[in-house]
Amino acid sequence: MNSLNRWEGRTSQDPFGRFVNEFFERANQESNLTTWAPAVDIFENEHELVVKADLPDVDPKALDIRVENNILTIRGDRKFEKKTTEGNYLRVERSYGSFARSFSLANTVNSEAIKADYRDGVLSLTIPKREEAKPKQIKVNVGTSASVATAAQPAVQAASAKA
Repeated sequence: MNSLNRWEGRTSQDPFGRFVNEFFERANQESNLTTWAPAVDIFENEHELVVKADLPDVDPKALDIRVENNILTIRGDRKFEKKTTEGNYLRVERSYGSFARSFSLANTVNSEAIKADYRDGVLSLTIPKREEAKPKQIKVNVGTSASVATAAQPAVQAASAKA
């Protein structure tokens, strides 16, 4: 007797137990086959914004990545492969089906230059920042007060000579 098929002391041999098990298994499979949203990490550094999405078993050729009105949208589909007969599955916990994730992009990124890379089930999008949005370092010239006073003296002398 398979202990995975028990429900509150009832086994799959019991007609009511079998009915309840099949009902919950079917409901669980249907919920996993309908909607899911892949996990995403988003971070930025000085030069770019990076989006990483976990997409194991998703065909990268079937991904649809778009930017419209500063909204980045990632769409795709993870198909449930029934290589094993349905009755042989003991548990189906992974989610399957179509998905779509959308994110607002700031005006500071260059959405025309997005690079996409898919490796080991992870989609990485690199979105460079616009040049004007990148931090700029301003060099401060440090001088002594004596050199500032000396530089100002000829201008003062020239102004008093004209008066």
